[in-house]
Amino acid sequence: MILRTLFAVWVMLTPLTAGEVRVAVASNFSGALEQLRDDFETRSGHRLTLVTGSTGKLYAQIRHGAPYDVLLAADAARPERLEQDGLAVDGSRFTYALGRLVLWYRSGAPTDSGTGDQQGSAWLEAGRFRKLAIAHPELAPYGRAAEETMQSLGVLESLRPRLVRGENIAQAYALVASGNAELGFVAQAQLGQGDGGLGRSGAGGTRWPVPAALHQPIRQDAVLLKRATDAEAAAAFLVFLRSEEARSRIAALGYDLP
Repeated sequence: MILRTLFAVWVMLTPLTAGEVRVAVASNFSGALEQLRDDFETRSGHRLTLVTGSTGKLYAQIRHGAPYDVLLAADAARPERLEQDGLAVDGSRFTYALGRLVLWYRSGAPTDSGTGDQQGSAWLEAGRFRKLAIAHPELAPYGRAAEETMQSLGVLESLRPRLVRGENIAQAYALVASGNAELGFVAQAQLGQGDGGLGRSGAGGTRWPVPAALHQPIRQDAVLLKRATDAEAAAAFLVFLRSEEARSRIAALGYDLP
């Protein structure tokens, strides 16, 4: 019912009712949302403002009254908690993307590092590195997935002394890109996929797509926050995010779709 209501709002909107929607977006998806911004603003007449951070940090800010209209999390748990706590609109939550985890060597990898599904395990077991970057597992779902992956491979405890943690997946990427860590678990979308990818210039190196069976799914949920219950711009944005046009772009940028 709520989706039909949102769609009706979208259809009725005109530039005369233009407003602003403040979106709190998990770091892994901020680049994708930047690419979607122009299409949304052109079609709706509304302005999109982004606030980026780890899902855990954004969740805490919302609980303390931050003036956001929509949360695009990197997990499903925190949007669900916001609904349960009365801080989000019941029935507005949906999965907008499924994240992909990648182990990335910035400057190549050992030549005897295995192949296929065993490649990343061989890199980690060989231990020919000083530092391994991950996002903070308590704040960032990609960090939690990285820990689950290492646990599944049986190397987590032996590698703990070498782990360096960024607050979010963007900081984990930066640790590897800057050379402060030789390799790290990052989001597929950060390295790019095909012509539509978000890969940084000169990302290079070698990557190992982590098999999905090694960690819990990275289900990324969106939710409408209570302060924006009657905000036309926020409703229009959520409908846009579920459109076939937006979904196709999201897939091209390195995500799976629900």
